[in-house]
Amino acid sequence: MKQLWAPWRIEYILNAEKEDGCFLCRALEERDKPESLVVYVGENAFVVLNRYPYNPGHLMVVPKKHVSELSKLTSDERCELMELVNYSIEVLKKELSPHGFNVGINLGRCAGAGLETHVHIHVVPRWAGDTNFMPVLADVKVIPEHIMVTYEKLKKAFSKEEEK
Repeated sequence: MKQLWAPWRIEYILNAEKEDGCFLCRALEERDKPESLVVYVGENAFVVLNRYPYNPGHLMVVPKKHVSELSKLTSDERCELMELVNYSIEVLKKELSPHGFNVGINLGRCAGAGLETHVHIHVVPRWAGDTNFMPVLADVKVIPEHIMVTYEKLKKAFSKEEEK
């Protein structure tokens, strides 16, 4: 039998239920550290790479305010979230050239929310052929680029776009 090694997954497996506090709030607090994976900070919201991505460039657009529901945000905060979703898609198009996107919000654990207490919007770039037999047969997703390489690309790209 052949084995596919994905040692970074053990961090998630061992710590998913043990995490103290909100990892999104912590990322914002540590935004100046590359390990935070924060690529952009706006007035009311920020953009962070998903540490356990479905695909390279999997972003989360997050309000700075720690709330569990969109209705607990002001209309300005909700508007900025959607503007950052759009902005994220444009940056990803330029930097990673995906063929499409999945964009969504998981509200509640039964809807797939790994973090129910801090609402966030997933922006997942997709490519024709990015789904293969690995997830079906082996319950393994192959991510072809290291997350810190993707972080460096996107951090620079968000900075360049902001300068315009």
